[in-house]
Amino acid sequence: MKTINHYQHILALIASVLVMAITSSCDDDPGVANYYTAKGDMANTYLSNRSDRFSEFIAIIQKSRMVNFDLLGTYGSYTVFAPTNTAIDQYLSGRGMTSVDELTVEDCDTIAATHIIEQSFFTTDFSDMTLPTQNMLDRYLTITCDTITGSDGNSDIAYYVNKKSMLILRDDSVENGVVHTIDRVIDAANEMLPELMRQDSTITLFYAALDATHMKDSLQLYYDENYHCSPDSFEKGTCYPTAVEYDNVMYMEKRYYAYTAFVEPDDVYAAHGIYTLDDLKAYAASIYDDMYPEDADITDLTDRRNSLNRFVSYHFLPERIIYNLLTPDNIMLTANFDRRHWDAADWYETMMPHSLMKVSYPSGSEQGRYINRRGVQNRKDSRGVKIPGARILSPNEAGSDLMAVNGIYHYITDIIDYGRQTQEVVLNERLRIDATSLSPDFMNSGARGHGVRGTGGCPQYPGQYGLKSTSSDPEVNPNTCIGFKANSVRNFKYDDVHTHLHVRNRYLDFWSYYGDEVMICGMYDVSFKLPPVPEGDYEFRIQVCLGFDNRGIIQVYLDGAPCGIPVDMRRDGNDPSIGWKSDTELGDDEAIAAYDRALHNRGWMKGPAGYGNTAADGSGSRAPNRDTRQTLRRIYTTFHTDGKTDHWVRVQQKLESDNGTFPFDYIELCPRSVYNNENYPEDKW
Repeated sequence: MKTINHYQHILALIASVLVMAITSSCDDDPGVANYYTAKGDMANTYLSNRSDRFSEFIAIIQKSRMVNFDLLGTYGSYTVFAPTNTAIDQYLSGRGMTSVDELTVEDCDTIAATHIIEQSFFTTDFSDMTLPTQNMLDRYLTITCDTITGSDGNSDIAYYVNKKSMLILRDDSVENGVVHTIDRVIDAANEMLPELMRQDSTITLFYAALDATHMKDSLQLYYDENYHCSPDSFEKGTCYPTAVEYDNVMYMEKRYYAYTAFVEPDDVYAAHGIYTLDDLKAYAASIYDDMYPEDADITDLTDRRNSLNRFVSYHFLPERIIYNLLTPDNIMLTANFDRRHWDAADWYETMMPHSLMKVSYPSGSEQGRYINRRGVQNRKDSRGVKIPGARILSPNEAGSDLMAVNGIYHYITDIIDYGRQTQEVVLNERLRIDATSLSPDFMNSGARGHGVRGTGGCPQYPGQYGLKSTSSDPEVNPNTCIGFKANSVRNFKYDDVHTHLHVRNRYLDFWSYYGDEVMICGMYDVSFKLPPVPEGDYEFRIQVCLGFDNRGIIQVYLDGAPCGIPVDMRRDGNDPSIGWKSDTELGDDEAIAAYDRALHNRGWMKGPAGYGNTAADGSGSRAPNRDTRQTLRRIYTTFHTDGKTDHWVRVQQKLESDNGTFPFDYIELCPRSVYNNENYPEDKW
């Protein structure tokens, strides 16, 4: 508990909060309808009209070159975390200054850009989370909360930005976004990820291994200096805005590198009897010498085949993933997933060569994010397996800011590895991998999980999700998707002449899994690398949204070999070659199971029952993909992998049209033990 005695804070809290139930959750909020609205004010006029409170912050913005104060007077969508004059004075005093005039232009750039996000976030959008859109300094801001008690004895929920800056007046809605008043200047991260980890006294053993393996040398990249995309140029192939189907697309202006680490604190190692680097070497050898006996004699710690090097590199992903985007966020899970039967999950390629990590988000008594877990809620899955996995601590539980300039690290509660249990048990299941997880560039650009920009968003979830719009007119549909030039997307190959590629924003009422998809257009010819999976035989599937006239006719290849004949995606399940029938029409479970087997033999599967879009009628009900004839999975081939070789899929448009679309939703890699198992047939979820 924290006690607030400052009169200013109490007045602010009284002004901004109505009667509410007291709890420690960030989610309890009176709702947008009860927020104060500065009618007619833009963000800049809101600040100017309160110069007694914000004159120094205004002066900093006006001195900055990165932020134009007039920009905050234009229509769009902004979140401004506005520090008071008192907060600015405290910041200046901490630097031995007495006036904003003593700040350099570079100082003002950093301060101004840190406090502004080009997307509106109200406290209804907040939970214990990192906001999914970067600020104007290209940094993520983390929101945490606590229960506070005022001098009058009343309690309330307090929100903090980056652990230290408290919202003392929140949710002041303006015409182009929202302003939150804060009591302290937000700290801007300046360290690269390895340096930030070095300073953490709770992870000294892991950092010693990071240093000994020289893995930290692979974590220094931040900005791709060879990537050029001028927003002032409208020449094709640069950052010009364009309409693709009903999406407005802007190519990313900068290309960043970033990393995510999952780190065991020293006390976790101690619980396993690991106290020294030699102890950790021995533990790593016990795991990886068993899995890779051919490399057991490699003693060079910098060799990626060395057991300690494998141990350390498995803890890193080559992209930055904030806590709430490790899996679908709370709103998507509540609205679109049936988590009673299936835990939402994602799978990521790690920086250990040819290795995969599962991150799942169960509901119920064991709710949270976990690494390499199997089960459903707090019980065994449909095949009788439950592996607890390592829980990832939330930003609030972490107790400190773990965000660096080029990455983030998360504390975990148990040791993770790519050993026998992970490869032969945890990953011996159907892997449903979203297309937006297939490249680190989808993550680092902010394209995955990208919400709606501008006005016209979904009123239930302002700033995060928008209602589907079929207009490509920016005045009608203000949503901007992020596009990618050729050679700027790791794990993908295509050219800009024939292929356009962008990631769609998330929509709650969209058929696509997670509400987004990778949209590929034109006379496209695109290849992507499959995520690495353990040795074995797999069935390879793709789900796309079928039945639209602008869909293409595609030929799919795996490792250069054609996977059957071309598929006409303009046809949906009503086509006689598919013969889609609803479960209701089929009747009992026996008839449904027989139909599913027959459909599988024809190379198709219904969509999953565990996910569905929110009904467009506003009822809030969920329409499962399994009940929709447009959302089918196509089975393309089976293949064998040795677990050490890259496999590439090529998708080629065969329809003679420059306007064909391939809405790439997700893939499934399903092991033989699942798709060909008489005792445990594959579930419908």
